[in-house]
Amino acid sequence: MAGIGVHLHVHSAFSFLDGASLPETLVQTAAERGIGVLALTDHHGVSGLVRFLMAARAAGIKGIAGATVELAGYGRLVLLVPEAAAYARLTALLTAAHERSPRRQPAVDWPLLEAWGAGLVALTGGRDGAVVQTWLRAGPAAAEALVRRLQGVFGPANLFLELAPNRLPGDRRIFAGLAELGERTGTPLVAAGDVHYARKQDFPTYDLLTCIRTGTRLEEAHPARRLNAENDLKPWREWEELLGDRPQVLAATRELGERLQPVDGVLLDRRRAPRFAVPAGTSADALLARLAEAGARRRYGHPLPPGLRERLHRELAVIRELGFADYFLVVWDVARFARRQGIRFAGRGSAADSVTAYCLGITGVDAWRRNLLFERFLSRERAETPDIDIDFDARYRDRVADYVRRRYGEAYVAQVATYQTYRARLAVREVGKAMGFPPAELEALARSLPEGALEPLEARWEAVPELRALAEPERLRALLRWAARLEGLPRHLGMHLGGLVVSADPLDTVSPRQPSAKGPRIIQFDKRDVETLGLLKLDLLSLRIFTAVEETERVIRRRRPGFRYDHLPLEDAATYARLRAGEGIGVFQLESPAQRALARRLQPDRWEDLVASLALIRPGPIKGNMVDPFIARRRGEEPVTYPHPALEPILAKTYGVVLFQEQVIAIASALAGFTPGEADLLRRVMTHGRSREEMERLGVAFRRKAEARGVAADVAAAVFAQIAGYASYGFNEAHAAAFAETAYRTAYLWEHFPRDYLIGLLNAEPLGYYPIDVLLVEGRRRGIRILPLDINRSGVGAEPEGPGGIRIGLAFLKGWGRETAERVVAARPPGGYRHPREVERRAGIDRGQLLALVQAGGFDSLSRDRRAWIAALAGENPLGLAFAAPGGSGAPDAAEEVYWDYRHLGFGQHRHLLALYRNRLRQEGYLSAAEAAALEEGRWVRMVAMAVRPHRPPTRSGRVVVFVSLLDESGLLEARLSEAGYQRYGRWLFGDRPPVLAVGGRKEAQGLDIRFLGPWQPAPQEGPSGP
Repeated sequence: MAGIGVHLHVHSAFSFLDGASLPETLVQTAAERGIGVLALTDHHGVSGLVRFLMAARAAGIKGIAGATVELAGYGRLVLLVPEAAAYARLTALLTAAHERSPRRQPAVDWPLLEAWGAGLVALTGGRDGAVVQTWLRAGPAAAEALVRRLQGVFGPANLFLELAPNRLPGDRRIFAGLAELGERTGTPLVAAGDVHYARKQDFPTYDLLTCIRTGTRLEEAHPARRLNAENDLKPWREWEELLGDRPQVLAATRELGERLQPVDGVLLDRRRAPRFAVPAGTSADALLARLAEAGARRRYGHPLPPGLRERLHRELAVIRELGFADYFLVVWDVARFARRQGIRFAGRGSAADSVTAYCLGITGVDAWRRNLLFERFLSRERAETPDIDIDFDARYRDRVADYVRRRYGEAYVAQVATYQTYRARLAVREVGKAMGFPPAELEALARSLPEGALEPLEARWEAVPELRALAEPERLRALLRWAARLEGLPRHLGMHLGGLVVSADPLDTVSPRQPSAKGPRIIQFDKRDVETLGLLKLDLLSLRIFTAVEETERVIRRRRPGFRYDHLPLEDAATYARLRAGEGIGVFQLESPAQRALARRLQPDRWEDLVASLALIRPGPIKGNMVDPFIARRRGEEPVTYPHPALEPILAKTYGVVLFQEQVIAIASALAGFTPGEADLLRRVMTHGRSREEMERLGVAFRRKAEARGVAADVAAAVFAQIAGYASYGFNEAHAAAFAETAYRTAYLWEHFPRDYLIGLLNAEPLGYYPIDVLLVEGRRRGIRILPLDINRSGVGAEPEGPGGIRIGLAFLKGWGRETAERVVAARPPGGYRHPREVERRAGIDRGQLLALVQAGGFDSLSRDRRAWIAALAGENPLGLAFAAPGGSGAPDAAEEVYWDYRHLGFGQHRHLLALYRNRLRQEGYLSAAEAAALEEGRWVRMVAMAVRPHRPPTRSGRVVVFVSLLDESGLLEARLSEAGYQRYGRWLFGDRPPVLAVGGRKEAQGLDIRFLGPWQPAPQEGPSGP
């Protein structure tokens, strides 16, 4: 063993609010303190176990698996796994406990303990343990009876009374009682510190977590709050001091530590992928080859193009050698199911580098014609489980997951877990509550926080205007200091929406399973741990743009039954012209301000331009100064050059700029003779390692190999410097190509079927970069009429109505949702609803939902007197609503209409808010967004607008630059705010942002350089002045 110390009762941060140190920190501390045996015993779970075992193996520490459970009606027990064969008994017990307590803290009852306890080692849990708590509550006799019953479950040799020497009042009395109990029952005593943090200085963090867990204010007492900082990972010598009068306890502890065996050899070093059921007389490899060959003929025709068969056979050989044929068949089977069910899907990521995946119908990117490198996806040198991501129509992804569960069995399939970890805003909210901050003040602070870590933020408080504007700065800074202690710690277990594991072995032999809040069972490990455990992970992701596409196709087919989205022409001039104009709002992946600005500069007119666009607008290429050279070369403003003639075939499509990860691999192969697999390892080290020593070692190897192939030394050095600089920035070309197809097709729909596509976008919300209000402004700009919701004309979602019109659906009402809207539409009588009470009676909706419907104008087609409807609904007017309507009528004026629209829908279904004030604004010299956009550069602009999506992306200089979209009824104008402007006005964008801003600035090529902004409000009692 690495040390003589033994700790058998240790909680990590994966005890979720009852541990303050990550497993790696505990192992590191143990190694520093001479502890040779360490058991991880988190509450009712093993979520930290993989990380713990990996760290323990690296540190030469014997890592023992275990868990702490609650014995119903008694108290805690610590269960330890003495050998690998017993691990499945612990996981089965934990699974059963979670299944019986899906909505509350799990507890273990006697039948459960008796069913699964044999073969495990149990400690009685210290002061909070079942035996001590029974002894304190009911006396020695009851405690003795409990011990004897536990001996019957675990066996006398596997039960130990736990002494926790934590310097608490009453310790000596408890120790004496346990010693006497041990003598009477023949149960040995062992020392275990009930560890909840690595070092004593971590106690304040642990105490803070305890306050959060118990809902206690920091200044309040609570029984769960520890009295001292003695639950740390004590060095063995400190235990020798504490228990010097009980040497037999220390000897028994060390003896037990030597007896317990780690499970990492069995748990971590196996591949658990399921075997695909193949027909008798064949193999998975043979079936995969047959399916791929058939798919190739389907994709490319017969005979196959020269070179394709060789590429396909090379890929299949790697798959066969690495043993991944079953994995490909499982994914093929999932894709086949979705296709047969009519569920739209697309494979993406590095899987699109594979011709095999393309031939199997898993991806839609032709990796052979694009000359994509299979080794970016899978190689002999890397030998990792391939990762195939598939996006499904968001509405039906769960149906696909259900198929996988049925196909392979519930015991073998589960969702992957996610760990909800503390990030800045969550930490601030929870710590602030414990500190007693008023909720409104706390929410204002949380909303004001810039992205990034809290610790440096607190240090530069004065440089952050949205924080500087808040009251009580010293108290708030203290809050940030406390909250920074929690960043990165896991708070609770959640469900990964897309990650599904499939195992050859029952999952209970690998991990406990527990019901998620949404129903499906999850294992207790996240996606990184799953790969370490050798489990097959299916990434069944969802893409809401597919919902929009399917909705669009549904509406178009009413008029054109033969319409097929998948058969759209791919080189449409009008589509590219619209993108070149920067009009990409609503287009998949091309609608952000940065993408629209890039389109205006790049002037795309071909497919490859879109692929490049999706790779360029990423933090890496922007920081690496790749965008401007690419654009200059694409537009012919700068000559296209290549460092070496051998690189021209690789870099021609990106004009000599290294843009894609696949290019790094190809360059290393072409110039230095690396195998593609070796080159991908080179790329991965460049991307993830990047220590100076590693980079120097790689540089020497690259230059030596390149020079041996006749490349000049200076050229080899220059090329290596270029790819080393770009490797971490490069984007996966296959992924960009997969998304580019959807981007182009959605742009085509927007250009040629604008009303239908807007219906698709609305019915897929929440969807893209912009909220519905922006989409409606864009729709009106394109001549689409937006018709308000109506109790008798509206469907569930948005639907076409009349020439060029869209009727807003009932599901858009806040507090309704699709289920309520479906109920109302289904219950609608043939002649339509005549009164709100009829809706209430027929559809069973509540008064709040009904009131929202009335106030949003749902009954206006029957009578615009909304006040009368409300009074009739209530029998009086208990809300005190008073409309200043002309002539004493209860019909709302335009301002009131817009107010209720934004309150109950979040957007202007009748008109945009600023349309109400356009005449006044024009008189006062304020321009609309469209008017400002038409001005030449350098002109001064004053406008009133809504701020949409303000953000502070990384910049090459490191300075803060704020980008924001300014919205009014005429459209969007993109704007930027310099660091100096951010210091003066940032609070109006990131603090308690007013709904409407007055903005002044200079017109520039990409929009507006803001020099002033502040709140704007209409005059009191002001009504509409525009159309």
